[in-house]
Formats: sequence, structure tokens, C-alpha cells
Amino acid sequence: MVGQQVHIQDLINRVGDLPPIPMAAEAALTVIRNPASGMVELAEVLSLDQALSSLVLRWANSAYFGLVRPVSTVREAVVYLGYQAVQSLILGGSISALLERPVPGYGLKRGELWKHSIAVAAGSRLILQKIAPQQAEEAYLAGLLCDIGKLAMDVLLQDIDPLARPHSQSLEEMERELFGFDHAHLGAEIARKWHLPPQLIEAIAWHHAPSEAEEPSLIVDAVHASDCAAVMMGIGVGIEGTETLLDERALEHVGLEDQTYFELMGRIGPLVREAEAFLELKRSSG
Repeated sequence: MVGQQVHIQDLINRVGDLPPIPMAAEAALTVIRNPASGMVELAEVLSLDQALSSLVLRWANSAYFGLVRPVSTVREAVVYLGYQAVQSLILGGSISALLERPVPGYGLKRGELWKHSIAVAAGSRLILQKIAPQQAEEAYLAGLLCDIGKLAMDVLLQDIDPLARPHSQSLEEMERELFGFDHAHLGAEIARKWHLPPQLIEAIAWHHAPSEAEEPSLIVDAVHASDCAAVMMGIGVGIEGTETLLDERALEHVGLEDQTYFELMGRIGPLVREAEAFLELKRSSG
């Protein structure tokens, strides 16, 4: 079977078109993670990169924040947005081109993986904004990156007939049977290679099976709930289809019931459309 000849590290090494995070973005993230650094230092690093500077300024002045007085400097934007929002923006802007790619092994056309990722990220943030606002931005990042492993696993799945998968078998079960690991754990290894924080790696690894994580985590559970919502809404599902298995313990942990879950779905759609409009703005200014 294929899985006998495939190892995660070998696959990551084979996928040469998954670049590291851009140098300027990595430098900014290093500043953010350093408790001894300040907003001034972060603004200085961002100001060295025209694309990142423009992105931060446009986001701070976007309708999403509705500032009464527009900000005109990167330092003002950083102070207003805060570390976590800037971190989300840097990572999102850095990997948007990756997530926009077609992923034929999963039956995803160009842009569909990106839309799914944005939906999961937005939903994860919404879930935790009420119960753990200090973790909301990290949940956004975890949601954005949760399916990054599909970009690498796609190399293998293109040789597999999706119709050969039994109806009762989930996509992750098929991956594990064929290769010995699934796209979630492959994504966690990519995140580890990118030197991302442990809590993000954990959320990526267990977003399909939150109850199997080593410790209970609001971020893992929020990403799981949001991912299932995006699947049920049919946002970027491909061969996966719209059937998904919700972990009831995870939903209870983040305070979601039937009514609030449907309300969450209703809020995700407009946020995805808003992100699409923002991406078009980013393209036009690039």
C-alpha cells in the first residue's frame, strides 16, 4: 500500500513549492513573540516592507474597524490594531497566495481552499470573541492554517480515485489508511517547520478529532466547530462532501447549542464575502 513508502518529512521535502514565510513577515512575527519588544520596534520592522506596510494601513483603515479618524502611519496602525490582529494579518497576507492555489487531489478549484480557510478562521474568531476574547486572534490563525496540509497531501491524492473511498469512510480515515497520516497531522508538521506557536500546531493537528488532543483546548474546539460549519455550508469542500462528524463535547466546551450554531453559520458567509473583497483590494494594489 502507498502508506508503506511515504513518510511525512519525505513528503514535506518533496513539496518544494511550499516556501517558508517571507523574510519580512518572519521578522515581524519574531518581534511579536518577544515579550521584551514594543510597538515601535514592530512598526519599524513592518515599515521596511512596502507590501506589509500597505496591508497593515489598509486593514486599519478598512470599514471593518470603522475608525473615525483614518490612521496614516504604520506605527498608528500597529498601536490601534494590537499585536494579535497584526499577527493574523501578517500570516494571512503571507499565505493567501498559497491557499488560493487549486488543489485537484481534493477536487478543489482555484480559490476554494482559501475560501474554506477564511470561513473556518472567521468562525473560530467569532466563537471565542464571546467566551475567551484573549484567544480569539490565535483561533483565527489556527482556523486559517488548519488545512495547510492539503497543499502537500495533494501530491499523493492526485493518483487516487476518490470514488474508491467507501461512503462510510471519512477523508481523514482514507488518508491514514493509504499513507499512515492525514492532512491535519501533515499540516501540523508544516506549521512546526514554520516555527509557529505550539497552540497553533496543536489546533491544526487535532481540528478533526478535538477529543484526542492531549489537553482540552478552546482553540482546538473552536476550529473544529467552525470547520464543520464551513463543510456543512459547502464552502470549499471538494471531494469531502458536506457530511461531517461534529464532536458534541467540543461544541459544549465552546458554548454552542443548535440555535447558536446556526447563528454562527449565518455570520460566517458575510465575513467570507468581506474577505474576498479585501483580497481583491490587495490584488489591485499589488
